[in-house]
Amino acid sequence: MEPQICIFNIQKFSIHDGPGIRTVVFFKGCPLRCYWCANPESQRVAPEKMWEEQRQKTTIVGEYRTIAEIMEKVLQDEPFYEESGGGVTLSGGEILQQPAGALALLRALKARGIHTACETTGAADEKVFAEFLDQVDLIFFDVKHYDALRHQKGTGQTNTRILNNLQQALTSSAEVIVRIPVIPGFNAALSDAHHFVELFHELQVKKLELLPFHQFGEKKYTALQRNYRLKGVPQIHSEDLTDYAKIFTDHHIDCLVR
Repeated sequence: MEPQICIFNIQKFSIHDGPGIRTVVFFKGCPLRCYWCANPESQRVAPEKMWEEQRQKTTIVGEYRTIAEIMEKVLQDEPFYEESGGGVTLSGGEILQQPAGALALLRALKARGIHTACETTGAADEKVFAEFLDQVDLIFFDVKHYDALRHQKGTGQTNTRILNNLQQALTSSAEVIVRIPVIPGFNAALSDAHHFVELFHELQVKKLELLPFHQFGEKKYTALQRNYRLKGVPQIHSEDLTDYAKIFTDHHIDCLVR
C-alpha cells in the first residue's frame, strides 16, 4: 500500500532552498521541540486546528497526500527545474519523522531524474538515515548546538544521534551544507562560534550557513494556543553576525549568512 504523507504546504518557485527554481514540500512532524521554532505548526504529525486571524476562523493545518498526488503537483513545474538546474526540496518539520513517505517520495523524484534536496535536523534513526542518504543530492543539515546537555535543554533531545548522522552524511556522496540557527541566549555568543569551529574541524565540515533568529513565527503560537518563550526578544539581523561569521572564515570554513 502506497504510504501517505502528512504535509502542511507545497511552495512553488522557491529560490532559497537549493539550486535553481524549486518546489518545497513541507512535512508535518518533528521529534525536536526547539523553543524558538518558527514553524510550530510543523511539530505534530497529524492535522491540527489553528486560528486564522485575517479570516477570523479556525482552519485545519496539515493534510494527508499520497506520493502520486504530491508528484502530480511537483511535476507541474518540471520544465522550470530543467531550465534552471532546480528540483524539489523536502522540508518540515523533520521529513524523517515520516520515513516511509519521505523515502518513497525521494525515490519517485530520482526515478524522474529530478534533483533532490532536503532540510533535516538529523534527529532520526541511524539506519533510516543511512538509507535516506542514498536518495538525496543535497542536504541542508541543522546543527543547533555543540554541547549535548545544552542541546537537550534547547530542543528536548541531546545531539549525540544528530552528530552521528552528520558524520554519516559528510562521508556520503551527497553535498552537505551545515546550518546553524543563531539564537539569542542559546548559541549566539562569539565563544559559541569558537566551539562550533572545534566541532566542525573534527567532522571536516566545509560549508556553513548561519540563519539569524527572527520573529516570523511568533503569531503562530497564539494561533495554536501554545506558549512562546522568546516573545518580544529582538531579532538578529545579518549585519549583527559579521564577527560571528568571521570566526568561521578565519578558520577556513566557507560561511554564508542567510
